[in-house]
Amino acid sequence: MTEIEEIYNNYFKDVYLFTYSLSKDKHITEDITSETFIKAINSIESFKGNCDIKVWLFQIAKNSYYSYLRKNKNLIELDSLPEKEDDFDIEKSVISFEESKRIYEILHDLPEPYKEVVSLRVFGELSFKQIGSLFGKTDNWACVIFHRARNKIREEMRDYR
Repeated sequence: MTEIEEIYNNYFKDVYLFTYSLSKDKHITEDITSETFIKAINSIESFKGNCDIKVWLFQIAKNSYYSYLRKNKNLIELDSLPEKEDDFDIEKSVISFEESKRIYEILHDLPEPYKEVVSLRVFGELSFKQIGSLFGKTDNWACVIFHRARNKIREEMRDYR
């Protein structure tokens, strides 16, 4: 198996799930995931190894997704889908569909970088160090942003009940 095949086999699922957490659309996710690996294959020589390859692939996926949004901003319709979150720990399972829907709405309305940090942490399963690296910040910065976002979600959920 070649190095490219090994990267694809090891990281396809992670990139797919990360992209799905951004787009919430199966077809867009498939397109962006494919585009991510094509771009990675074409620029593998430029990967310097300064970060984990998973972080590098997520960065490519994120940039590809944002490029897609810019090109198709009038065509995208985001549906509310249940998240795997609850009132007390947003990384755990949801008690009900309504709460899940509300958490998704709150997450969607969070300003950047809160929304993206939560998506990277919860859906992308990245460490704070990896998230900080994506933003050119420290792992402590990523941790603080994540916890502030989680607190905002909790506060909104208390108001919801």
